[in-house]
This record gives sequence, C-alpha cells and structure tokens, in this order.
Amino acid sequence: MTQRALIVGLGIGGMSAAIALKRQGWTPVIIERAPERRKGGYFIGLRDEGKNAAAALGVLDVMEKRTPENIRFWDVRKDGTRRRIADLTQETNAPIAVLRGDIEEALWSGIEGKLNVRFSTVPVAIVNGAMQAQVTLRTEGSEETTETYDLVIGADGVRSTVRRLVFGPDKAFFHSIGTMLCAFPLAQPVEGFRTGDGLMVADVRHTLTVFPLEGRPSTALFSYRTGNPERASRKDPLPTLRQIFADLDVDGIISKALEDLEATDDFLFDSVQMVKMPRWSKDRVVLLGDSAWCPTLYSGMGASAGMMGGQALGEALAACPRDIDGALQMFEAWMRPFVRKHQRFIALRSQLFVPSNRVALWGRRILWQILLRSRKYLSRKRA
Repeated sequence: MTQRALIVGLGIGGMSAAIALKRQGWTPVIIERAPERRKGGYFIGLRDEGKNAAAALGVLDVMEKRTPENIRFWDVRKDGTRRRIADLTQETNAPIAVLRGDIEEALWSGIEGKLNVRFSTVPVAIVNGAMQAQVTLRTEGSEETTETYDLVIGADGVRSTVRRLVFGPDKAFFHSIGTMLCAFPLAQPVEGFRTGDGLMVADVRHTLTVFPLEGRPSTALFSYRTGNPERASRKDPLPTLRQIFADLDVDGIISKALEDLEATDDFLFDSVQMVKMPRWSKDRVVLLGDSAWCPTLYSGMGASAGMMGGQALGEALAACPRDIDGALQMFEAWMRPFVRKHQRFIALRSQLFVPSNRVALWGRRILWQILLRSRKYLSRKRA
C-alpha cells in the first residue's frame, strides 16, 4: 500500500523532500500558505554541499547560474573612500551565485504536474499518533477538512506552524542573534560601480551589503543590531531603515537603495533567529529546513541544508522502508553534525556582517584585506 506524506511548505526543503519521497514510492501532497508560488528572492551562494544535494535531487543542471565574471568587492567608508576587499561570496570553496527563486524554480521542475500541490492552504490542527497523523486543513474559500497521513513534514520556515502545533511555541526554540535583516533586489547597479561589483557600507551595529548577480539585479542586504528583534520585526521596514542608516548614506547609496525597497514587494524583513531543538520528530511528524534548525542567513548554508535535509529524509525512509521511527532517527543522526557545525559560530560570523563595536569593525576590515592578499598570492602561485 502506498504511503502518503503531507508536506507543509512549498519552499526549498519541502520540494526537496517531495522529490526524494516520490522516488521512494511515497505519495507526497504539498500545501502552501501563499496563493501562488513565490519567485525571485535574494542572493544565495551555493557551495559544494548544496551543489551535491541539488545534483542528487536531479536539479543542478537545470538551475540558473548567476555568478558574475571578474567579480570585485569594495569596502566603502563613511568618508566616501573605498578599498578593494575579498569577494564576500567566496570562502572555502567556489560557490555558484543564484537567487533563492532559481533553486525553487529548479526544484519545481522536478515536481510540476507530478503530485498534488494545494495553495492558500494551512494546517490548523494535528492529531499526532504512533502510526498516522490526522491533519485538519483550512483552504481559503473552502470548509475545513481532516485528512490522514503516514507522515507529516513541516518545512514551513523559521516561524513554522507545524512546529507550533506539535512541538510548542516559537520562543521555546528561538535563539536570537540580536540582529535584523532586510533583503531585496536593487532596480539598477549602484551608481559609481560597474555591473558585477559588490560592496559593503559598514559601521558599528549597521551594515549594507550588495551582492552582485549575472543577468539579474544585485541583492541589497541591510542588517542591524537591536535589543528587541521581535518587536523590531513588527515595524515598517522602510522608515525604520531610513532612520537607522541616516548617518551612513555615503554618496546616496543608502537612500537610493531604499527607493528600490519602496518600489518592490519582493523583500524579506525579519529578525535573525537560530532554531535549536532536542528532537526534530515526534511520532508521525518531522521537521526539516529552517523549521527544524534554521542556521540563519549568516551561515550561508540555509538553502543547502534544506536540500540536504529533503534528500537525507528520502534516503533514510528508503533504508528503513517498514520502520518510520527508525528512519527518522537515522535522518537526525545524518543531519545533526552538519547543522551543529554551521550553527556553532553564528554569533561570531554575524560580526562579519554587522560589527557590534569599533574593535569588531576594524577587525573585520583587516580580515577582508588579509583574505584578498592571500587569494591574490594563491592565484599568482597557481599561474
């Protein structure tokens, strides 16, 4: 008898799980709160782990790649001077630059027309049992229905409804970094910089970083520190950012970027929260992606972990076809070391994006200079 899985969330983790489970003979059903599939989104640097997961899911070759040639990054100072720094998209290996929507578009190509996807639908109650879970669903414009599944997968993001219904309130699992972020596409290149240039305008406690993309507008990432991120996340981002960044408007870079924010609906504005849980599963409900372990944008691994999680869950269910409990334990055993590794230094990594004091600001600048020189040296040596 075919086993059915309800996947809550049509994002990277949810679609990855759908592809992986369908391969193992499951019948996935995906529900999504939004009325239609989201597109666009912000810059992501997909490193080896993400590339390998995308390849295993069969979507790497169809994914749009947007890595600019001859990329340059600049540190723009408050006095208007600029210094070349290391490419912020490069770390231990060479990533490919993509939009979040590019990953989702590639994953969508693997499920479109192949399984049941319901938009404007949310879970409102879950009765979790040892063998199955009963889920009450609400679809806009329809009456509530109750359906039974062999597995419910919560892949509905950092503020997961599934996690709240089954495991407890957000505050039990949130670990705040004390920062806010706002990411959105710029309408045009930053004046005074060439296409393909990235830049960082930084001061203590607030920073704008611009990540370039080939063939698409650059992503602007505003980030700032605050004592109450949850309260800040309920504010209107435009006047908030104008006030906080008023003293950092070098050559009008900040004000022009915020004009683009005012003109778009494609933006993310939220507090930065890690999610830490002692277990990601309970009976017939399992969480993956940001719902389970959000490593934050500062890790550079959120999208990769979502694809890895979906693929790992499918492999675990294949390894234990008649033992879902055993498969969920195996899934956790595979994923936890990776998640732990990339959550461990998030507070430190946040200093590279948003220095909390003057020492951290200058330390960050020195580090980027050292990395730039070392990469130039290695390039000459290889040549």
